Amino acid sequence: MLPQQYNFPITADSNVSIAFRHQGIADFSGAVELVTDLPYGRNADKENPVTVFNDGCGTCGTKHALLKQLADENRAEGIQLILCIFKMTRENTHSIKEILDTYDLPYMPEAHNYLRVNGEIVDATKRNWSVLQFLDDVIEEQEIRPGQITSFKVNYHKNFLSGWLEQHPQIKYDLDEFFAIREQCIAALGKRK
Repeated sequence: MLPQQYNFPITADSNVSIAFRHQGIADFSGAVELVTDLPYGRNADKENPVTVFNDGCGTCGTKHALLKQLADENRAEGIQLILCIFKMTRENTHSIKEILDTYDLPYMPEAHNYLRVNGEIVDATKRNWSVLQFLDDVIEEQEIRPGQITSFKVNYHKNFLSGWLEQHPQIKYDLDEFFAIREQCIAALGKRK
């Protein structure tokens, strides 16, 4: 998953680095593998980077923010935390097909996080699932900091959805209704095998 030339040892004596070493992880490649293997699920305290370990699961946001924080603590260069908006469709996310059909939607504009490691995409969201599967459906992307996976990400996403709804007047839902439909899609993602 992580190109070996971008691996580095975990040597920092900071919170996240210590938490990974307590898990028996000695390098970044092992950290990416461990995080990828954790189940997809929402976290209790997204402000705490090690919530992924405390809860035994994580989202694209918490998992990649944790890995970015690990890279920052160890002064690894060339590792960016990316926020993108992509078209979550029936084809690239089969578990939401029924929801899109129910609400007569072509796709759900969804926010997603991943890492860009020296220009290469590394997606530790879940085993056998990656942004690479829907790269052609990415609408926009930008680099963010780990602390921006909470309110910044939600506000960014809602602002995007508001503009998208204005550009698509045939979609007859207001922002709150549309975001509630989006929440149903996220719940369906958590049920995926």
